[in-house]
Amino acid sequence: MARRKRGFTTFNLSFLDIMSCGFGAVVLVFLIIDHSIEVQSRELNQDLLSEVNLLEEDITDGEAGLVRLRNALADVDLQIVEAQGRATRVTEQISEYEALIAALRQDTSDSTDLERLKADIQSLEEEVKRLRESAEDTTGRSARSFTGDGNRQYLTGLNLGGRHIVILFDASASMLSDRLVNIIRLRNMGPEVQRSAEKWSRALNTVDWLTAQLPVGAKYQVITFNTEARPALAGTAGKWLEVANQPQLESVSKALRELLPQGGTSLENAFLALNQLSPAPDNIFLITDGLPTQGTSPPRGSTVNGKQRIDLYQQAVRRLPRNVPVNIILGPMEGDPMAASAFWQLAQATRGSFMTPSRDWP
Repeated sequence: MARRKRGFTTFNLSFLDIMSCGFGAVVLVFLIIDHSIEVQSRELNQDLLSEVNLLEEDITDGEAGLVRLRNALADVDLQIVEAQGRATRVTEQISEYEALIAALRQDTSDSTDLERLKADIQSLEEEVKRLRESAEDTTGRSARSFTGDGNRQYLTGLNLGGRHIVILFDASASMLSDRLVNIIRLRNMGPEVQRSAEKWSRALNTVDWLTAQLPVGAKYQVITFNTEARPALAGTAGKWLEVANQPQLESVSKALRELLPQGGTSLENAFLALNQLSPAPDNIFLITDGLPTQGTSPPRGSTVNGKQRIDLYQQAVRRLPRNVPVNIILGPMEGDPMAASAFWQLAQATRGSFMTPSRDWP
C-alpha cells in the first residue's frame, strides 16, 4: 500500500530553526547599530583627561615657582638691609673724617708742622672721597655699569642671585668664530686680530654684562677653560672675590681681554675646578659654544666624532656639584648639532636657564 505524503504547514518548523532565525535577527540588528558614538565618547574622555593632567602639572610648576619667588624676595630684602647697614657705617666714617679735617685745619699755629698737616688733610680728603663713592656704589643693585649697544633691555630668564657665583668662560679656539674655516684662518693671524674677532668680543661683552648684574653683597669667581681650567685673575685660584671691590672687578675684565682663545675644550676640567672653591658655589654660569673635545687628558686620535663628544659631556656632568643651578649661554657653532639639546637638558635638570643670544646681545 503506498505511503501518503504528509502536507507541509508552517507549524512543521523545528524549534532549533526558530531559535536560529531569532539569533540571526539579533546579530543583524547589532551590525546595523552605529558604534561611532561610543568611540567618540572614549576619545573625548581621553582629551579631557589629558587637559586635566596638563593643568595639574601647570599648578605644580606654579606652586614651585611661587616658592622660588618668595625665597628670592627674602634674599633681596636681606641684601637691602646689608646695603643700608654698610651705607650707615660709611656715613659715620665720613662724619668722623670730616670732623678730623676741621680740627686739623684749626690746629695750624705751629709753622714747622704746617706741611705735615696739609699732607694729612689731603690724605683724609681723598679717603672721604673714596668713601662717598663707595657709599654711592653700595646703594645700587649692580657693582658695575654695562648697558650694551643701544641701551636695550633683554628678558633673559637668567637668575643672577646667589652668594657665591661662578662664571665658567670657554677660551678655546672655537670661540674665534662660528664657522670652522674662519677658525682656522683666524688662528693663523696675529694676536690683535684674534682678540678683535666678532664672536670672541661678544663672549667678553657677555661676561661684562653678567658681572655688572651681580649683587653687591655677593662673592664671585671667573674661571676660564680650554684644555685646562684656571682663574681669570692670576693668584686667585680657590678664592672667592668680593663684588663690592670694583677695581678688582675691572682687573678681571682687563685680564680676560688679554687672553687669546686657543686649544680644545675640556668641560670636565672646568667642573673639577669648582671643587677647589670653599664654600661651594650656589649659582653657575657657563659661557660656551659646543660640546667638549677632550676629558681631563687629550684624546688619542686627532679627531673627535659626535658620539665621543656626547660621552665626554656626560663624563663631565658627573663632576658637577649637586643641587646647584647651571645657567648656560650657548654661542653659535657649526658642526655640533647635539650641543643645544644636551645643554638644554642640563639646564632643566639643575633648575637653571638656557639661552642662545642673538648677535647684538648684550
